[in-house]
Amino acid sequence: MKLPITGGCACGAIRYEASAEPITMLTCHCRHCQQASGGAFVNAVVFAADAFRIVRGTPRHHDRTGESGGQHRRGFCADCGSRLTGGENPEGTSGIVGVTAASLDDPTLFRPQMEIFTSRAQPWVRMDPGIPQYEEMPPE
Repeated sequence: MKLPITGGCACGAIRYEASAEPITMLTCHCRHCQQASGGAFVNAVVFAADAFRIVRGTPRHHDRTGESGGQHRRGFCADCGSRLTGGENPEGTSGIVGVTAASLDDPTLFRPQMEIFTSRAQPWVRMDPGIPQYEEMPPE
């Protein structure tokens, strides 16, 4: 995988880069991701927080209690509304940052390694039987 991995919002106001390969890639079917995306799930690429940085612009954030019970922060562009990040906690101590696969400059890099919160998947979604599926969060 060519580094850095780059991406940003639809209007270009926010740009990011990751200097290391992803920790994991996943599809999340939780209700919060459905609401935030306006779709049935979110495809996410998870990076170590210390390998990720915003190189242009400043995302706005929305914090809420996630379905796992912990605090969850989602970053988006205040200009165009593109959702960019998720997974980190408001204190910045989770050690990870997830980015939406669609926000990558090259979204073909996305290769899901698991599906999570499948108990909340919409009945019309076809899941990939070739990857692990977790009804809730995967075991740590």
